[in-house]
Amino acid sequence: MIAVASDHGGLELKQTICDMLQARGLPCEDYGTDGTDSVDYPDFGAKVAAAVAAEKIASGILICGTGIGMSIIANKYPGVRAALVHNEFTAQMAKEHNNANVLILGGRILSPEDGLKLVEIWLDTEFAGGRHQSRLDKIVAAEQRLQKQ
Repeated sequence: MIAVASDHGGLELKQTICDMLQARGLPCEDYGTDGTDSVDYPDFGAKVAAAVAAEKIASGILICGTGIGMSIIANKYPGVRAALVHNEFTAQMAKEHNNANVLILGGRILSPEDGLKLVEIWLDTEFAGGRHQSRLDKIVAAEQRLQKQ
């Protein structure tokens, strides 16, 4: 199960991605928005990030106009490793090196075809582990220190 959400700026790409996920046999849980009226991206990004942080959902995809706002809100949640990607290399590295569990896309920056390609790369890439895991462990330790403050 992959949770997907967008604001109005990412609605078209979100719908295209959900269709692709379903075609690949991956259930897509749509956390909104459902219309083109202006909405606040933190409301939708927070829903997905909270579900990933609580381990109710293993991964998510968030889309807003640029992806910047969604990446900011998603990375406020402990355990969320949200990566804003713009090209094939960053989509691959987001998973291979950072084991990103939330993919962030810019709906006004990417064509639907490019957005789908980035999602496919992220889905198909394996986390490399090794030295990259020790770096993620440091992120977890930092999150834990900050929660205690």
